Parts: sequence; structure tokens; C-alpha cells
Amino acid sequence: MKIQLTVNETDIKVLEYNLYDIKLWCEKALEGQINFCWNEMRSQWTTKLMNDDSFTDSIPSNKTDFVNLVTARSDYKTAQQRNEEAETQQPVTEESSE
Repeated sequence: MKIQLTVNETDIKVLEYNLYDIKLWCEKALEGQINFCWNEMRSQWTTKLMNDDSFTDSIPSNKTDFVNLVTARSDYKTAQQRNEEAETQQPVTEESSE
């Protein structure tokens, strides 16, 4: 996936006030978020797989195989899917039903 961002001149000046290299900062921010998400996924899904009596295979020790295993499962949901599911399960209040 290629991600491209457009930043106007004013915002570039604002960023340059605190950032030495805007592009490097963006790359490191994305790298940090990837690492955070990987650690969350690995932790939550290792526990889930270990507690799943129907899962009898070994848990992959490398990132690619682990992610492929998890994302191929029928109970896997992306953040967007989990959010949409949570929104539809929220009870309707009197204020929101008017």
C-alpha cells in the first residue's frame, strides 16, 4: 500500500517548528503504530487460540504466518468491523429514537 499525504505550506511551517524531518517523523509514526498493532494482535490472538479447544494446530512463530492464520479465521474482524458491530449493538435510548 502506498500512502500519500498533502500538507499545505502553513502546516509545513508549523511542523518544521518542532520536527527536523517531517517525512522521517511520518515514517517513524507509522512504524510505531504497526509495532503497537502487531503486539496487540499477537497478545490477544495467542491467548484466544490457546483457549480455543477446536484449534489444535501449532501457533506460528513468525509474523507473516501468524497474521495469515488469524486473518483467515471466521471469527477475525478488523477494527472497522468491530466498530460497526458495536454501533449496531448499542441500545436505542429515548433521545436517539426521536
